[in-house]
Amino acid sequence: MNVKKELAIGFVVGIIANTIGTLLYILFFSEFGIADTFKAAVQQGHVGSLLALGAILNLVAFFGFLRLRRDNRAKGVLIATLLTALAILYYKIF
Repeated sequence: MNVKKELAIGFVVGIIANTIGTLLYILFFSEFGIADTFKAAVQQGHVGSLLALGAILNLVAFFGFLRLRRDNRAKGVLIATLLTALAILYYKIF
């Protein structure tokens, strides 16, 4: 397969895994709904923490792709994780 296509697939999987991880964290550990929890996180400045906890699911995707010998897809997941880290840095600074 094309290297760019493999990277793109890994990137999309990384973003989806991060989103699902964040939503699962909110559903399991929050007393409120998703929208209320996110609004509270924005007001209190904890959006970065929510994103970081959601990125834990990227580990599963990353090591799963490595186990299947899909190195370029694993690189795409890594790029998505680095993008998440930059978003967290943005929320922490601004």
